Amino acid sequence: MLKVGILGGGQLGRMLLQAAANYPVETFVMENDAECPAAHLCHHFTKGDIKNFDDVYRFGKQVDALTIEIESVNEDALDKLESEGVKVYPKAPALRIIKNKISQKEFYKNNEIPTAAFVATQSLEDLKVQENFIPAVHKIAMGGYDGKGVQLIRTKEDISKGFDAPSVLEKMVTIAKEISMIVAVNDNGETALYPPVDMVFDQDLNLLDYQVSPAELPDKTLWKIEAIALKVVKGLKSPGIFAVEMFIDKQGEVYVNETAPRVHNSGHHTIEANFSSQFDMLWRTMLGYPLGNTKHIMPAAIVNLLGAEGHHGNARYEGLNDVLKMDNAFVHIYGKKQTKPGRKMGHVTILAKSKQDLVHLAHRVKQVLKVCSL
Repeated sequence: MLKVGILGGGQLGRMLLQAAANYPVETFVMENDAECPAAHLCHHFTKGDIKNFDDVYRFGKQVDALTIEIESVNEDALDKLESEGVKVYPKAPALRIIKNKISQKEFYKNNEIPTAAFVATQSLEDLKVQENFIPAVHKIAMGGYDGKGVQLIRTKEDISKGFDAPSVLEKMVTIAKEISMIVAVNDNGETALYPPVDMVFDQDLNLLDYQVSPAELPDKTLWKIEAIALKVVKGLKSPGIFAVEMFIDKQGEVYVNETAPRVHNSGHHTIEANFSSQFDMLWRTMLGYPLGNTKHIMPAAIVNLLGAEGHHGNARYEGLNDVLKMDNAFVHIYGKKQTKPGRKMGHVTILAKSKQDLVHLAHRVKQVLKVCSL
């Protein structure tokens, strides 16, 4: 039986372990919180720091294959483990490119992948001399996650809100749609593409609010998105599963925003809506099985369940019974005990035959289901 380790025990690790029930694997998880959502679902839990070389190396020596649920893993330890025969998904060089937004943007530029114009800034003083680049988005190079580490710089007065640390200043694109495409790559370089999803963001929290899949796109734009996503993934030269997030402007041009080297929030609907979910696909990739069928069973929407404003403490799900009564609505609670404003606590996947029905039901779920505190 193959031994597979997951670095990180949050909601993505939890859902990955739920999919593992279909395969002959022995699962290992490392996380610094013994009460994390994935802790009780794995065969073996290790308390440790995924950023620490020694912790990651010791953990990885127990397994045959290793994957991640978040980018902030010690990639030097992954490098050493791979040199000693452990299969790593994604490979350390790909993770090293992606986890630093400066190197990620330079990767797009060097590989002629369309992305918004950018400059690297090392400090707030660097930012102050880039007035001609405004309006722009300032993204901290390391550690940004779930809407943190991103600052809109619309005017000269906003410059003081930027980051006094290595960052990317990215020219603002007039966005018509925000699209994500999940791509799987196996050890033989074979690929499988999921239909793209249309993402709608909460502009205040800079978090995914809801999404609809498949995205409604002209064939020409769809072909362009597929070609760009494949170019990104093939350029990274690593097996695994990747989410390539893209902007489409009002002229129909496509720009890569960023790439995640792991299962991703924009692919959660695939659990119910596609023949092979993104989680199932990653297990197939790591175990050397044939890649799965990415086609839709039915169109889908996802609503993120975020901690309500003004609520801190033990979580309470107001309106849960009402949502559970809805046809083709699937509730996923991540097992986080504590809520706070904007924290991702779960999601609801909705299946319906038309986009109009999906959007209507998504708004209904948002109105009915609230994550409050006791």
